[in-house]
Amino acid sequence: MASLSGLASALESYRGRDRLIRTLGYCCQLVGGVLVEQCPASSELGTRLLAVSTQLSHCRTVLRLFDDLAMFVYTKQYGLGAEEEDAFVRWTSVLGNLADQLYYPCEHVAWAADANILHVDSFRWWTLSTTFWALSLLLGVARSLRVMLRLRQTLRSPAVAFTSRLPRSKRRAVATQMQLEALTLLSNLADLANAVHWLPRGVLWAGRFPPWLVGLLGTVSSLLSAYQAAQADAPTP
Repeated sequence: MASLSGLASALESYRGRDRLIRTLGYCCQLVGGVLVEQCPASSELGTRLLAVSTQLSHCRTVLRLFDDLAMFVYTKQYGLGAEEEDAFVRWTSVLGNLADQLYYPCEHVAWAADANILHVDSFRWWTLSTTFWALSLLLGVARSLRVMLRLRQTLRSPAVAFTSRLPRSKRRAVATQMQLEALTLLSNLADLANAVHWLPRGVLWAGRFPPWLVGLLGTVSSLLSAYQAAQADAPTP
């Protein structure tokens, strides 16, 4: 009952629903892709699961039509990252926020073009939105690597080694932050692999992933993000 209550509570929020839809969508793509490619007898079921995955993806696209304001407020609050001590972390975050902010209107135009609301080339706008997404993920990877390096240096610094009587809670907090940053790194790398796949052919490995691999990478990323969200909501011991 406690788990059902927690799930119901998560689904009451937009982010909670989005995580569930994303996870289900990629899981359907993973299983459907495997069935279509490896199990001819179950190819019809696989095709249906791939169709479900496509519809769930469309659902998330429509819901993101209302994300611009929230992203703008977050970008404005972060500003130039004056509270960040590290310049590299600060500027990768600022540029990442800018890429995220530009991603949304590009995706909206692409969606409107596919829905015949706007008479423009949707392919160009999908490519532009995917490019901004990939750029944001790449900046996120660079940021995570830098944060992890700084945290590792903190744990291994002579001052920390000398002050072995440093509160365990602080050392545990640094270790936990490093673990969560590592999960963010893995999640961003999985999404980045998919983002490149959706770019026009000729760009690195664009267009070369089978559906099941796209589903696998997306599922891994979604589960890691869900775990991080659960850890963030968990009470601090």
